[in-house]
Amino acid sequence: MEGLIFLIPIALFLGLLGLGAFLWSMKSGQYDDLDGASYRALFEEDDINNDKK
Repeated sequence: MEGLIFLIPIALFLGLLGLGAFLWSMKSGQYDDLDGASYRALFEEDDINNDKK
């Protein structure tokens, strides 16, 4: 039971840290262009540029 005194605050801190990292990534625009990353991973830059023209 003595361990819970340390484990509960640590778990809460890590949870808040993860939530903060997620909110920061949302605010900085990490999830704005989900399709662009898949095109960059699968196709070459020349193919993407030709399709846009």
